[in-house]
Amino acid sequence: MRLCYKIWLDQNGKAFGTGPYRIFTKIEQHGSLRKAAEELNLSYSKAWRIVNMVEERLGFKFVEREAGGACGGGSRLTEEGRAFVKKYAQFIDEAECCLRRAYEKHFAD
Repeated sequence: MRLCYKIWLDQNGKAFGTGPYRIFTKIEQHGSLRKAAEELNLSYSKAWRIVNMVEERLGFKFVEREAGGACGGGSRLTEEGRAFVKKYAQFIDEAECCLRRAYEKHFAD
């Protein structure tokens, strides 16, 4: 037996969880929503919808977008988006540690 769980933040509906977290970390890594979507095996339009949903539900911009053109475009996280993603990562690490301890307390042999 093993511990499985899902944690997400809710604000006017499911607003932020591991899916959006992965998208935003890949955007930060690659500087591109398209490359982030490709790496996560998501369609660009689905990734775009997730970004828009998170921004709408949480009430601030996560991604600064630069249209393409001769020099290309790109995406990067806003300062507020970067700070939120960092806090979420710290929160999930702490929650995982607490859940693991509780699991071991109640189910360890």
